[in-house]
Amino acid sequence: MTHVTRCLISALSFAVAIAFLSVLSHAQAPGAAKKMEFDSPLLKPWTGPYGGVPPWNLVRSEDFIPAFDAAIKASNADIKAITDDPEPADFDNTIVAMERAGRMLNRLNAIFFVYASNLNVGPIPDIEKVVVPKLSEHEDSIYQNQKLFDRISAVYNSAAMKDGTLDLAQRRLVDDTYKTFLRKGAKLNSADKAKLSQMNTRLARLFTDFSQNVLADEKGYVTWIQDKSELGGLPDSVITAMANAAKERGNKNGDWAITNTRSSMDPFLTYSSNRPLREKVWRNYYSRGDNGDKYDNNKIISEILKLRAARAKLLGYETHAHWRMEPTMAKNPQAAMDLMMKVWPKALARVKEEVADMQAIADEEGTKIKIEPWDYRYYAEKVRKAKYDLDFNQVKPYLQLEKLRDAMMWAATQLYGLHFQQVSGVPVFHPDVTVWEVTDNDGKHVGLWYLDPYAREGKRSGAWMTDYRAQENMGEPITTIVSNNSNFIKGAKGEPVLISWDDAVTLFHEFGHALHGLLSKVKYPSQSGTSVARDYVEFPSQINEHWLETPEILNQFAVHYQTGEAIPQELLDKIKKAATFNQGFDTVEYLASALIDMKLHLAGSDDIDPDAFERDTLADMGMPSELPMRHRTPHFMHIFSSDSYSAGYYSYLWADALTADAAERFVEAGSFYDKDVAKSLHDNVMSIGDTIDPAEGFRRFRGRDVDTSALLRKRGFPVD
Repeated sequence: MTHVTRCLISALSFAVAIAFLSVLSHAQAPGAAKKMEFDSPLLKPWTGPYGGVPPWNLVRSEDFIPAFDAAIKASNADIKAITDDPEPADFDNTIVAMERAGRMLNRLNAIFFVYASNLNVGPIPDIEKVVVPKLSEHEDSIYQNQKLFDRISAVYNSAAMKDGTLDLAQRRLVDDTYKTFLRKGAKLNSADKAKLSQMNTRLARLFTDFSQNVLADEKGYVTWIQDKSELGGLPDSVITAMANAAKERGNKNGDWAITNTRSSMDPFLTYSSNRPLREKVWRNYYSRGDNGDKYDNNKIISEILKLRAARAKLLGYETHAHWRMEPTMAKNPQAAMDLMMKVWPKALARVKEEVADMQAIADEEGTKIKIEPWDYRYYAEKVRKAKYDLDFNQVKPYLQLEKLRDAMMWAATQLYGLHFQQVSGVPVFHPDVTVWEVTDNDGKHVGLWYLDPYAREGKRSGAWMTDYRAQENMGEPITTIVSNNSNFIKGAKGEPVLISWDDAVTLFHEFGHALHGLLSKVKYPSQSGTSVARDYVEFPSQINEHWLETPEILNQFAVHYQTGEAIPQELLDKIKKAATFNQGFDTVEYLASALIDMKLHLAGSDDIDPDAFERDTLADMGMPSELPMRHRTPHFMHIFSSDSYSAGYYSYLWADALTADAAERFVEAGSFYDKDVAKSLHDNVMSIGDTIDPAEGFRRFRGRDVDTSALLRKRGFPVD
């Protein structure tokens, strides 16, 4: 599970800015004002090949704030054109017109929030603090527009919704639009609307502050090594990456550097035999946002929780969790809690077994230590080697980033008929970025895929997918532009980048999100690609992980970086045999975060001390002392840098229940490349976006409702 929980569908701070774009999306509304008081390439339609591309080469940071002012003004004009229409409201002049509204602002958002996530340096942090509240206020002005809501209500209550005039996707779009406006306060009185807007604007500022504090702690805490003797146990690839990280920072305090990101921390804790340094690196990483200094996030979290609780009450919901979960597959917090608590005790039992195995090895070594969180990864590797004769250091030379990138593309060709060709001459926002044209079996253009794989200063940690442009087909087809973003550490110049098995799974996971966008074949942009229920969106990405471990991929693409020889079958057999190894750690680490998220947002409006709440709740849950939450509360970006995954981190487990069951259909068919099953996955999941209820889409693919016992089987836990 460790790989999937790193991912976010789009940059977290993106969520505030684009929340309203699920309703107001991509093409200019008829009658909208054309004149711009501020002239900038940021505001103009994208030009160039492939239906236009982002003009990264023309971006000037000083243009962002005036550009947002102009784009918001244009968006307001689009809305006014809809509300001033003298004709009675119908699907075309209201719902479709909303789908066509706000294109200028949408383009600007796409560009700016890539800077906020991938290039957050120089003036960008200060600009973000100005821009995000503006966008929050603009979003509220739309959802609180009474004339607009009256027109939406008229369509929602019209005969066309009942007599078959509108098809299923259209009815679903109307229903979602109407209910989204309700959830956003459309029926509040004017005084309460003003209160709501104040809350949302304040939250937007707090989300930005939270994110920038985490980024500051990731930048500010670097562990330096000056003495080569302190590198014991580390493989050459990790040492090389640490040396490169030090060079990038000018070797100011040593020849090797462990940065305060997961991609640097994880391998160090896994292989370093230097226990004091392991503890230091561990504490730096898990204390992000919790150091009692100007970047401490605890007060910010307390205020966010209080505001969320008050907002939920104002909107008529019991808690923030009830408000957030209403449009999900789970529907309510109890359903999510039921699934998590079905797995939690089994995962705890497995951790107990794993710790006992580790402690036994530590005792045999005469270390006289008790396993602590900074020991878990290190001794887990020793157990893996003892139990399965598997040392992942033997696997890593076969896992080259570029080869695995090619492997993902190859699998997409076999499954969905997509073809990838790297292109040049397209502007990019950083030299690390590559661009690929995607076509179908007939050579028809499908979209563009941007890849930004490497860590750097100003880029938030983790891995994520976002889109710059959604697919749509409202008369004139518009193809999508999607991106994957990672934080791999560059190797020495001219040498391939070797990644861990877990990072390889993450790579395939994120590419699954990209495929979800690329394969979209819908009419309306707000139903496109990954615009589905939060607890369904991880299903297409998690199912894509399974192709990494297929023999067809490993035999072709897992080749030794020096000899070119394919990974030995003996090693593959060991990987397969150890497939459920360390699932206690992976599951408890993730579930602890998911349960804390839900419990925080069910706690109500009382003042909450985040550190105390986390500590006391984990103790009540029986959290093992030997491992931490995957995301401690003070740096839990998923839930405090936006509303995006708040009361929704359970989504990964919910989606993995679907994934485990779906994967078994391929197993039953005899191959993960079975053409009929792949076509069903494409037709019922990957291509249909939010045009049907996700439960129905899964039902069509699987032939029945989900069997959650498949999740337990996947993790090697006993099935009741």
